[in-house]
Amino acid sequence: MATIPTEPRGGRLTDGPHGRSAADAVRVEPLPRHVAIIMDGNGRWAQQRGLPRIEGHRQGVTSVRRITEHCVRLGIEQLTLYCLSSENWRRPASELGFLMQLLGHYMVEEQNLLMRQRVKVAIIGRRDGLPPETVADVDQTVERCAANDGMRLCLAVNYGSRAEIVEAARRLAREAVAGRIDPEAIDEQSFADRLDTAGMPDPDLLIRTAGEMRVSNFLLWQISYAELWVTPVAWPDFTESHLDEALAAYAQRDRRFGGIGRP
Repeated sequence: MATIPTEPRGGRLTDGPHGRSAADAVRVEPLPRHVAIIMDGNGRWAQQRGLPRIEGHRQGVTSVRRITEHCVRLGIEQLTLYCLSSENWRRPASELGFLMQLLGHYMVEEQNLLMRQRVKVAIIGRRDGLPPETVADVDQTVERCAANDGMRLCLAVNYGSRAEIVEAARRLAREAVAGRIDPEAIDEQSFADRLDTAGMPDPDLLIRTAGEMRVSNFLLWQISYAELWVTPVAWPDFTESHLDEALAAYAQRDRRFGGIGRP
């Protein structure tokens, strides 16, 4: 049964953009160690309001900030956000260019806040095709936050899980050919160690906004036993209360991992 503890578990507490403090945070147990979110609905949110699609992405950055801060307050160990899939390159060039500028701007503008909250930043996905200036902004933020000991914020940029899995298989194949690993010794852990997410816990909870019922080539290996929670709310409207709702639902789940679960 979900409980409401009086003290937060880990993380540094700061006032968020809506003035929420630690006392305002809805507390449930057990909390997931790792929350992954497919941030969907930015474009549709804008179009429904007669705005250009890029305005949805701009508003989506506000949601990133408030949800990141809320996860820090709650003591979530890792938050992974699906920012740009490898399939998103089919979108109009103007929209993609804006997304790249927005990512770089976010990386630079949020550095001081990330440092105050002791957030460690990681990036997964391929760098090919990303503008050099965006890569430089991302690398600068990752490097500056490298020594932080708080929540890990992992951004999936130009990411596709099938490509990640294929590349992990290639790495193992090259090592086997070179005699550095015995093919018979390859197991799930050795495969996971060659993925972009090596060293990270698998997601416990996968959230998707805007009501779509699919995982869209996101962390296919890693979400094998993740609990899924889908909301019709588009990402720009996703608030701390929606995250609290997802966490409360997670706390009620019976995670069996192939077993028979609770008696």
